[in-house]
Amino acid sequence: MGGSACFNLTLNNLIFYEFPLCERIRVFMRLEQLFQQIDHFSQGNTVWDSRAVVYTLLDILTIFSRNDLKSEILKELDRHSGVLTRISHSQSVDMERLRSIMSELDSISKQLYSTNGKIGLRLLESELFKSISQRSSIPGGSCAFDLPEYHFWLQQATEQRKQDMEVWLRPFSVIRQATDLILRFIRQSATPDAEIAQAGFFQQTLDRTLPYQLIRVGVNEKAAYFAEISGGKHRFTVRFMTADISARPTQTDQDISFSLVQCIF
Repeated sequence: MGGSACFNLTLNNLIFYEFPLCERIRVFMRLEQLFQQIDHFSQGNTVWDSRAVVYTLLDILTIFSRNDLKSEILKELDRHSGVLTRISHSQSVDMERLRSIMSELDSISKQLYSTNGKIGLRLLESELFKSISQRSSIPGGSCAFDLPEYHFWLQQATEQRKQDMEVWLRPFSVIRQATDLILRFIRQSATPDAEIAQAGFFQQTLDRTLPYQLIRVGVNEKAAYFAEISGGKHRFTVRFMTADISARPTQTDQDISFSLVQCIF
């Protein structure tokens, strides 16, 4: 693709690169990825699948130990409810769809409010997870001779391990529902614009009066470059870089057409 960049991109053939513009959304997106990893490995039946679930769950527990996620999510749900309430006064709104969304928000909020104590605390304080966590920073630290109790659990029948993992994950289900809902709202809050990055570079200033949450850059899935996004509340920059596993990536000198979504919700 050269200087006469075209705009024939469709959402079906794009790889999206996302960049959160605030810490809250950054944490939510990390949780989203970790839960998706658990979904994948939970389907497997091997010891290595179970190990992957446990280590991913430890990452989730670390995020929960460092953040008051219940409070942060409730704030975000309240913010979305306020936006939807304002939207409801518009005559062009699909009221049935809006009521359905607001009911979903209200249901998740009530579930969170009714949750007592710190989510995941019981699992974090279990001796098994404490011992695995303590050894996780050591390369290969979860060998059978390091953690015989963990080794014993890993040798149990597949059905038993899956049941145990379901129990461990259950306290996080409402958090996952909430973060998935919030991120879905944010991603769908704006429509894509077709843009061109001159010589692989694009920069844009953000309106400070608008609560931008997320930048999404869509690149053709067959392109030989990737989008590197940086920025903050006031502006953001996109550089299109050529990928090379044996050398440092370099910015392309071609004009690149891409899809840009600036999510405000």
